[in-house]
Amino acid sequence: MTTQPTAATSTQASPDAFRSLMSEFPTGVCTVTTRDLDGEPWGMTCSSVTSVSLAPPTLLVCLRAGSPTLQALLNTGSFSVNFLHAQGQKTAELFASGNPDRFALVPWDQPPGACGPHLVRDAHTVADCEVVLTQRMGDHVTVFGEAHRITRQHIRPPLLYGQRQFRSWSQTDPSQT
Repeated sequence: MTTQPTAATSTQASPDAFRSLMSEFPTGVCTVTTRDLDGEPWGMTCSSVTSVSLAPPTLLVCLRAGSPTLQALLNTGSFSVNFLHAQGQKTAELFASGNPDRFALVPWDQPPGACGPHLVRDAHTVADCEVVLTQRMGDHVTVFGEAHRITRQHIRPPLLYGQRQFRSWSQTDPSQT
């Protein structure tokens, strides 16, 4: 059975329409961190994170092409994904702002063997990853990272982002569909 396209289904996917579509898909919030070859910390907020494989344990992050964080990550070949908890909204906003002093404004540490800074107050869990593959698509680069170490820092509900709003897992209502 075929259906005739309606005005609602035949609309061209503009960047604004696509952004609006994706805003309706809630996702967890992370901060991707790394250090450049001189040891300077870099980081940015990222909601484009997903698991890829259990063996080897691999995830992917999508970062804006041209980002200094992406450049540092590619130069060193390693990064950390800080999965933010519900009280990490201010840090998510800070690392999305581009503020050059962001690392001076939040507590962080880089333990021995870590692949990037760990946001010790605002991340519930951190995955330290080595870059295994990159793929450019449009204005972003997908970075595949093999997780070598996972550090649980806090037991708190994760920070979510959807409909252009931050929420915690505990603020969601599973009875609404």
